[in-house]
Amino acid sequence: MNLFDLRSPDDIKALKEEELKELAEEIRRFLIMSIAKTGGHLSSNLGVVELTIALHKVFDSPRDKIFFDVGHQSYVHKILTGRIKEFKTLRQYKGLSGFQKRRESVHDVWEAGHSSTSLSAALGMAIARDLQKEHYQVIPVIGDAAFASGMSFEALNQIGEQQRNMIIILNDNDMSISKNVGAIQQTLTKMRVSKSYTALKSDLKGALSGNQAGNALLKAMRSVKNAVKENVIPDNIFTELHIDYIGPVDGHDIGELIKVFESAKQHQGPLVIHVITKKGKGYPYAENDKEGKWHGVSPFDIESGRSLSMLPHGHKSWSEIITDAVCDLAEQNKQIVAITPAMISGSKLERFFSAYPQRSFDCGIAEEHAMTFAAALALNGFRPFISVYSSFLQRAYDQINHDVARMDLPVVIGVDRAGLVGEDGETHHGVFDIAMLRSIPNLIIAQPKDAKEARSLLKLAFSGNHPFVIRYPRGSEAQSTECEAITCGTWVKYPCIAEAKAIVIAYGSDVDKIIAKAKVNEIALLVVNARFFKPLDHNCLDELAQMHLPIFVYETDLLAGGLSSAILEYGNDSGKDWEIHRIGIGDHFVEHGSLPNLRKQEHIDLNTLFEELLHVIR
Repeated sequence: MNLFDLRSPDDIKALKEEELKELAEEIRRFLIMSIAKTGGHLSSNLGVVELTIALHKVFDSPRDKIFFDVGHQSYVHKILTGRIKEFKTLRQYKGLSGFQKRRESVHDVWEAGHSSTSLSAALGMAIARDLQKEHYQVIPVIGDAAFASGMSFEALNQIGEQQRNMIIILNDNDMSISKNVGAIQQTLTKMRVSKSYTALKSDLKGALSGNQAGNALLKAMRSVKNAVKENVIPDNIFTELHIDYIGPVDGHDIGELIKVFESAKQHQGPLVIHVITKKGKGYPYAENDKEGKWHGVSPFDIESGRSLSMLPHGHKSWSEIITDAVCDLAEQNKQIVAITPAMISGSKLERFFSAYPQRSFDCGIAEEHAMTFAAALALNGFRPFISVYSSFLQRAYDQINHDVARMDLPVVIGVDRAGLVGEDGETHHGVFDIAMLRSIPNLIIAQPKDAKEARSLLKLAFSGNHPFVIRYPRGSEAQSTECEAITCGTWVKYPCIAEAKAIVIAYGSDVDKIIAKAKVNEIALLVVNARFFKPLDHNCLDELAQMHLPIFVYETDLLAGGLSSAILEYGNDSGKDWEIHRIGIGDHFVEHGSLPNLRKQEHIDLNTLFEELLHVIR
């Protein structure tokens, strides 16, 4: 059928197995061609094509609640629910979201963006259904990496106790963004490759290939599952939690998936169906990727696999700049260790993990554990560097507060993807960390304006005795191997042109852009690099107040609790008489779109800053 004729899952209900296989191949080709133009999450979506088709073939969305953990692998779901014509706008401002969004479709029954929420949500939906005496299926799809997180186990614990009807699809591709780690993954590996399991899986396929239906088929499946429990893995983590288990099932065999799902509808209580899929299936570059390069991609050339988004000459990503600096420091200081919650490739830590494998630790999708683990290492004489995306850092707030800051331990926290990140939208913008962390005692919080300052701040961080947060954005910066001494809590003033008529306090890479724009347009400014959010440079602020000039605080994060809030608090407490203008993000979530577009829409672009400056100066 023509993909563009798809309006709802009802359109595939009457298709035969061979037609569904053809549909799967058409969808796979469309995804490759479409994502090559727009960018997006490629590998995860290529891996769930048959699985998603089978789910919508068997279950009745939106009455039955089908939803995906994280949600970045919901592209096939969007196609089957009538949104294919919008794919040309994928992840663009006001366009189709890269995640499930309730405002887009009644078929999107849950929103996420972060890992491991689906099982808790599923239990809530199942209990709400039962309390309202309704009858529908709840089907969360969760990956093996997300399953291994603490939140998933908290949910499984109660799911086993509650015994509500739900069908949990464990989508096992042995990958998160990069290769999975941990004892739980080793258990799943045994379940995948056991010879006894392979034989039992053949028995299961034999049962499914017969003419039995309904309860007879379910009984055959249960006998296989019981044999698995008794003869292969007596410590099955699901059955020990009183959750029935079936699998492994070939996640690319539509016929097998349909028969298993049809049978599962008869099951009473919680059931896990263990589905084996291939991440990136159908596109060789993605299939063979073991480092996560094809997890989320910018536009690319399909034939060569070459990205069409190239860094400027002499530039590196901020993540690489930070990793290079940490590696150089680690060469001199054997106590430096690196920690990541499943983001080796995303945070560009490959160089450190390769150079210092004994001092490198991937904790899996477990930010809370990773932070307390870092605290304990610091307590015992090591100097941990833990890299966490800003949008994931909030999951470790309690651990930063209680385990790191309260004991005043010298953990260096790299807050990657700080600020607006663009196309991933609300769940991924890193605009909350300054406000979230600023109230915590003992923390030092800083952001470099360039690679040289990044190296200097990291050197300061590892030489100190307090927890130190260094935040850096998505994007790139010119490389540098230079370093200079920095005194903690100091800002830097840069006069532009003549005697200043206004003051701009800013941070990060915008500092140099503001200076350059002021010089080109011959605007008399004093630009201040507020590289420390905490502690503030009170001496510098006292000097600025004495100049009696309008002060613009330019921040590209939330105004509430941010840099300008800190400055106003200090001014109020010290009786400053100054004129403060604040530019930043208001009290709302920012949707997805390109960074230039989002900055313009949020009125935090440089043109807006200079328009307001000129209005006040003139």
